[in-house]
Amino acid sequence: MKTVCFFLSLWAALTTSQAAVVTKPVTYEHGGVGYVGYLAYDDAQASAARPAPGVLVIHEWWGLNTFVKEKAEALAKLGYVAFAPDMYGAGVSTEDPRQAGAWAGPFYEGKLNMAERAQPGLDQLLATGLVTPQKVAAIGFCFGGSVAQSLAYAGAPLAGVVSFHGNPIVPTREQAAAIKGKVLICHGAIDPHVKPDQLDALLAAYDAGKVDYTFISYAGALHAFTNPDATRISQTFKMPGLGYHEEAARRAWQHMKDLFAEIL
Repeated sequence: MKTVCFFLSLWAALTTSQAAVVTKPVTYEHGGVGYVGYLAYDDAQASAARPAPGVLVIHEWWGLNTFVKEKAEALAKLGYVAFAPDMYGAGVSTEDPRQAGAWAGPFYEGKLNMAERAQPGLDQLLATGLVTPQKVAAIGFCFGGSVAQSLAYAGAPLAGVVSFHGNPIVPTREQAAAIKGKVLICHGAIDPHVKPDQLDALLAAYDAGKVDYTFISYAGALHAFTNPDATRISQTFKMPGLGYHEEAARRAWQHMKDLFAEIL
């Protein structure tokens, strides 16, 4: 009996050691522009023969940087196929707020459509052949949270959407009706970049549209509270209102996982 247990343990250890999180850039095109996304998945938990739930992971206004790639990898370790789309082109990123503002500004101003730019990224995730199409969610951070909201309002086939400290995008009645899944809004309670009237308008629109949503406000959390670099960036570039909050970040991630356990 001891011998059998030993070999079972050895087999389990070998199987575990062979599993690995696969990461790779994925190039794609939209509107004549080249984009470079980032794919992450555990090859022991996702394959063409055994597809897994998928998660679109949308970056902050800084672009496709290490932070969002690490979030994709963290999701892969949880058993999801994660794809971080490129919202700007060429996979660029920066820490200069002026450059980030120049990239994100046209989206907030309505000159560029957030959902239209994100949809090709969702298409890339589905095209991997590793994903169960009915079990796909989208998450986003700051700018990416706004994009995730907008993608849901466009009627994308998402079982759920999570916005981490994203600026509220208030849906029209038609847009609210187009949402196909559940929505989780993770908000920093003392975020000065989001005004109370913006939140009131968002939640009122959700209530009027009978959206299945959860809104959570984290005490003591500023804008960008999930990003460990937020405090340093705030101090370096004199950007008040940004700051990392470890406990709020941990709780928000857990709330996301709880939602995914329910819908994916």
